[in-house]
Amino acid sequence: MKPIVVDIPHQLGKTEARRRLEEGFGGLQQKLMGGAAIRCSQSWEGDRMTFAAEGLGQKMGGRIEVLDTAVRMEIDLPDWLAAIAETVKGRALKEGRRLLEKPRA
Repeated sequence: MKPIVVDIPHQLGKTEARRRLEEGFGGLQQKLMGGAAIRCSQSWEGDRMTFAAEGLGQKMGGRIEVLDTAVRMEIDLPDWLAAIAETVKGRALKEGRRLLEKPRA
């Protein structure tokens, strides 16, 4: 299993980026799993979240580290899901950017 790595820059500062992830991560996971009904778990240790999701017989997990100017996502997919790795990476980048985007004035 090789993780997909996605770096998402932000200008929110570490505290606000973490708050947004805590509030919006459930929706982000659903979008990564294609909108399927899923069971999710997450836990935080400092500024690092570990997560797992399962739905439609598929499992994935990973880690998210909140940094001052970026969020680093590492998503673990089983080897047999490698064919959709780029799709998952693209969704993670798009939805992560949306979650961390500063509100427009």
